Amino acid sequence: MDVSTMPRSYGVTVPDWVFDELRATPDTLSTDEERMSLVHKLAARNPAEGSGGPFAALVVDTDTGEVVSAGVNLVLASGLSAAHAEVVALSLAQTRIGGWDLGAAGAPNRELVVNWRPCAQCYGAALWSRVKRLVVAGAGPELEQLTGFDEGPMREDWAEQFHDRGIEVVSDVSREQALEVFAAYGRMAAEQGLTVYNARGTR
Repeated sequence: MDVSTMPRSYGVTVPDWVFDELRATPDTLSTDEERMSLVHKLAARNPAEGSGGPFAALVVDTDTGEVVSAGVNLVLASGLSAAHAEVVALSLAQTRIGGWDLGAAGAPNRELVVNWRPCAQCYGAALWSRVKRLVVAGAGPELEQLTGFDEGPMREDWAEQFHDRGIEVVSDVSREQALEVFAAYGRMAAEQGLTVYNARGTR
């Protein structure tokens, strides 16, 4: 077997503009609304930067409000279907702490903040990361209706499954702002012919 052309690693790089936004942000974000406001800002900017869809996520120290990591959807920029905002944010947080377990005994309480209920892929990624808390702007069909994305076959008791694993779920944080971001993206996609990638094919 010739392995000379087989890649040995893969990865994504968060674009510089994300860090520009973070530098302009206070050192601590005390409330769910403040954290979600930053997520919405990153999510709204991401398609305009050509990185991917209108999605962003933060890993935050729940008690101090310190942002541990930030991720945006980088599927288009990276060419990797797994490079969703939640996966990026969780992976960067794990890289920062030097381990996979974001909820290890004695570790700070950490949470994932994202601008909608995780898709089928990110549902698993959030569970396996062992964050202690999941904060979402909302759940339901509106995201798919407004953007054309396919969120995958999610189970109806998704929130209960998080609870059963010791992960608190907080929903409907700045929900209307999330819907505004998705609607704006839907209009942009239609007007500019943006790639809307999903398992059913490109819209």
